[in-house]
Amino acid sequence: MSERSNIRDVAAKAGVAVKTVSRVLNGHPYVSADTKARVEAAMHDLDFRPSIAARILSGAKSNQIALIYDNHSPYYMFQIQTGCWETCKARGIRLLAQPVDVTDPRVGDQVRGLVTETHVDGIILSSPVTDCEAVLKALDGLDIPFVRISPGTNHALTSSVFMDDAQAADDMTTHLINMGHRRIGFIKGHPNHAASDDRLFGYRRALDRVGIAFEPSLVCEGEFDFDSGVRGGNALLDLPQRPTAIFASNDDMAAGVLAVAHDRGIDLPGELSVAGFDDTTLARTVWPPLTTIHQPMAELARSATEILIAGGDINHRRLPHTLVERASVAPPARTTS
Repeated sequence: MSERSNIRDVAAKAGVAVKTVSRVLNGHPYVSADTKARVEAAMHDLDFRPSIAARILSGAKSNQIALIYDNHSPYYMFQIQTGCWETCKARGIRLLAQPVDVTDPRVGDQVRGLVTETHVDGIILSSPVTDCEAVLKALDGLDIPFVRISPGTNHALTSSVFMDDAQAADDMTTHLINMGHRRIGFIKGHPNHAASDDRLFGYRRALDRVGIAFEPSLVCEGEFDFDSGVRGGNALLDLPQRPTAIFASNDDMAAGVLAVAHDRGIDLPGELSVAGFDDTTLARTVWPPLTTIHQPMAELARSATEILIAGGDINHRRLPHTLVERASVAPPARTTS
């Protein structure tokens, strides 16, 4: 068709009044299933897309939601965006994905501007935005519904979806211990992410449970990216008594450790075992493929989107994690005491 179809064209094709089409678009409860089906079929045949601006002016929902994020791992964010997008697509809702910098003092104003300019119906916050006080304050002042993915603070504030990061890190550390490792290096995640402290806690808890003393020299700061994994890997492998295993807080950093080990000619996993966290596509493409924690990233995003769309009372969902064994972990060549 050379010209864009309008609501009158839809009404004529469906054999209903323009007001009836408007009721279908706005989700009015008093429209019969047969009438709704005829209107939707007409919209499909005419490739009709209602004007968002017109719907906003009429007081109807914009059928748009926004995902706001600040994350250094492209693999992680791809999964989060995919989960949100698939759910939105199935419901006929448009998804806006907006990156921000949580360290920017203007981040609250930026989020406030996004909401007022786009008229989105709700917001999904991904870590670390999920714990950014300026963003939370801005959204609370706007009285707009939002759901947080993996919040580390104020859990009762809003609906949320999450997994048990501490237990997941405990499980991986315990796995390495059970394989015979006693000197286990650990690379922390980005300091802006609450999950980073939770994963360090799980690592320390697993060591303490079996009586292995915590050594601060075996812990390096990271930023959830490849380069910080390289830095951490170099620091740990430069120790006079280097670890037999390194557990990185995400797969990107674990890949950095693998690169360092390859450059130094260290046999993997014979001389050094490496474990990651997240189970992104990267974990299956590096060599050797990573033993890692499967974080249900896409599922977390889907759940957050479903909760936001459904509305209603505050809802909290905890999703399970799993430990995925691959070729990057093996018993140490000799157990250190």
